[in-house]
Amino acid sequence: MKIVVLSSGSKGNVTYVEDAGKRLLLDIGMSCNFVEKSLKEIGVNAKDIDAILLTHTHIDHVCGLKKFYEKYQPQVYITTKMKKNLNNYVQNIELNYYEEEFNIFDFNLKIIKTSHDVDDSVGFIINDKLVYITDTGYINEKYFSKLKNKEVYIIESNHDLEMLYNGEYPFHLKQRIASDVGHLSNADSAKYMKKLVGLKTKYIVLAHLSQENNTKEKALETYLEIIENPKFKIIITSQGETSEVIEI
Repeated sequence: MKIVVLSSGSKGNVTYVEDAGKRLLLDIGMSCNFVEKSLKEIGVNAKDIDAILLTHTHIDHVCGLKKFYEKYQPQVYITTKMKKNLNNYVQNIELNYYEEEFNIFDFNLKIIKTSHDVDDSVGFIINDKLVYITDTGYINEKYFSKLKNKEVYIIESNHDLEMLYNGEYPFHLKQRIASDVGHLSNADSAKYMKKLVGLKTKYIVLAHLSQENNTKEKALETYLEIIENPKFKIIITSQGETSEVIEI
């Protein structure tokens, strides 16, 4: 399996996953032009994307869908609850629907319901190797047994709480970000990972870092305070920048 985060942050999220010759995008929250260029950087032609899976319908996860679909017609997968909001951004698109667990090509996907201020939001466990969870205020303990001991975790590490509350955002927005339907702080993210990583874990990829309320240094410092001497590699993603290629 090949995994590359093409962009991650409040302004746009796209992740590329390839296995057995089939290619997925998890979310498409950057422009079609950006996605085409980023895929080219890793040796992939945009026309070869087989399917796009949406985790939810906020603009930073769907804004590139309309043009990309018009040009390339990949399969598009959403939950039924996402359809109403998605219609605000794109119409006349053939949709496929997923719920608890489903298969696409040689990919098996288990669904993790996340907690975000939108009609529906999910994370994925892909082929029991990759966990992808961003945009959630918390992770429900009922999923812990499914989430434990995977090889790669792409996990939200959105904000440093002190930076958030001392920052310039209005108070209502600070409350929303820190709430159970907002985003994971660095500390929350690290505490979850401490419970979930195992002997198989090779990478933790920190995603959806706020450009206003976080830094890469803060995120890494917090992780290393909570998870001492990690046996896995920590990768920190950036807005508009392609991550290193992960192959497992």
